[in-house]
Amino acid sequence: MNPNGREQTLVLIKPDALKLSLSGYLLSLLSESHTGLMITGSKIVNVSRMLAEEHYAEHAGKIFYDSLIEYIMGNIHFPDDPSKRRVKVLVYQGKDAVKKIRELAGPTDPHVARENKPGCIRSLGTVIPLKNNAGEIVGNRIDNLIHASASDEEAEREIKLWLKPNDIPPLLRAYPCIQSEEHIYYKDDKIFAKYEPGSICLLAPGDVVWESDWIALRAILEGSQPACPLRAIVAKYLINEH
Repeated sequence: MNPNGREQTLVLIKPDALKLSLSGYLLSLLSESHTGLMITGSKIVNVSRMLAEEHYAEHAGKIFYDSLIEYIMGNIHFPDDPSKRRVKVLVYQGKDAVKKIRELAGPTDPHVARENKPGCIRSLGTVIPLKNNAGEIVGNRIDNLIHASASDEEAEREIKLWLKPNDIPPLLRAYPCIQSEEHIYYKDDKIFAKYEPGSICLLAPGDVVWESDWIALRAILEGSQPACPLRAIVAKYLINEH
């Protein structure tokens, strides 16, 4: 549970759902009339490799990891049209938000979903065999249309990964925010308090930032160990940036 008692969860409508023109259907299933939940944040994201890798960090090194990254970036379903490589990001809020959305989404594996919970969102997905250079099947990639946070803790991590505070109206934010009091620049997986040639300005004085991000950034600048990886902080500020 977050400090102010608001229960929120993250939903990603993935590239395969967009390819199949299912986003409207999925939004209908997730609507307030079905769940009692309301949308508090929404955006369209061109998923960068950094963002994809941070989202799926727990799967790094697994046989399906590279394919999973290409999948969420939209490279697999839209190989010839980069402009269509996108994900719809939504934050839902209300009582039992995580539980309700996970219930509608269903089991992760579409085959299991069709067997055990026909009619759920992921029952419309598919499983793609992965082959090595010899043509042998070495694993599977699961194209299951939608991501839904698995717990309140995961919801906080994922919301803070995919959205900046200003992507959510102030009265609907679930997690503490503060205003930056200084500039912070980023270059080559490092941050700086002063401009370095070729660096990007992540934050300027007056910018609103998740308090936990600010604490982590200050720790890095002071040479301490942050509570979360730098790239997990940086990724959101580079969303839809060149």
